[in-house]
Amino acid sequence: MNFESCRDGKRIMQTRTCPSLDGRYFFQDTHDGKSRCYGIFFRMQNIFHYFHLIRFSHTLFALPFALLSYGMALKLNALETPPIPFHWFDLVGILLCMVFARSAAMGFNRFVDHRIDAENPRTASRHLPSGILSAKHVLLFVTICSAGFVVSTLLFLPENWIPLIASVPVLLFLCGYSYTKRWTVTAHFWLGAALMLAPLAAWVVGRQGLFPMMPPLLLGLAVLFWTAGFDLIYAAQDADIDKKQGLYSIPGRYGIVAAFRLSALCHVIAVILWGILPFFYEPFGMIYGIGIGLVAVILAVEHYLVMPRRNRPIDLQRINVAFFQLNVLVSLGLAAIGFFELIKG
Repeated sequence: MNFESCRDGKRIMQTRTCPSLDGRYFFQDTHDGKSRCYGIFFRMQNIFHYFHLIRFSHTLFALPFALLSYGMALKLNALETPPIPFHWFDLVGILLCMVFARSAAMGFNRFVDHRIDAENPRTASRHLPSGILSAKHVLLFVTICSAGFVVSTLLFLPENWIPLIASVPVLLFLCGYSYTKRWTVTAHFWLGAALMLAPLAAWVVGRQGLFPMMPPLLLGLAVLFWTAGFDLIYAAQDADIDKKQGLYSIPGRYGIVAAFRLSALCHVIAVILWGILPFFYEPFGMIYGIGIGLVAVILAVEHYLVMPRRNRPIDLQRINVAFFQLNVLVSLGLAAIGFFELIKG
């Protein structure tokens, strides 16, 4: 980091440049010898720090499945007699709810885990442990996003009250994930259940209810096991640290090889669930089936990349590729193929 001093009235400020984020942060030295983050939240030029805090790009895991579920609901609406009309406000509401809910949950996770992250060399450079953002500003960000999520559900009124009624319980469930690694090894599946809510909620918006229940339930359960599977792979990076800190991740408790085997099982279950979806949702046919085959190949490649072998230890770079690039390809690819068949049909 490079430092330079600048005078702001009576305050002596330091400007700290972080090359990795290509950004500029303002810190004020205090009487206890520590630096405090100053004015970042209200500086519009630093808003991208919050996008980086919540890994905004990871929205691509759940959002495509929410939109696919909504498209599936719209297809059934068009087949009704008389057809149920499309409302632009519903689509806008889904997008806003997805962004606000995920931002609130991820920001809260970063706040809850910042002391744990500070003790982990891999995560010590994150915004809260490194002092780039302050805890109170992150909490303010979480509060604003939570309020934005609840307010966004008003777009579905007066026809559909379900999203508004469910908004607070959903937020509590999403934020509850941040505490799970402290007491249960099912944390990976809790995360999967959190992403499962995306297609279920989008279906509720499109159909104004869960019925017919099987299409969104199968899609959602597949997302649950798919998410748990890639989270087990991602958590392998911190297996030793989790064990040392007494956290309940499966790689930390039962070993990396066991975690990878469970991950493979989860992905097999996900592919099966996606595969039987056309039996309960008639608009999906051969094109969608080809998409499932491609997804199975991508997931097989993912496990081939990360599975440790006798002469090849775990490669963290391979884990990053498997975690993000390949799984984004799964979500975007399957959603695109699904939409193509819905439009073609």
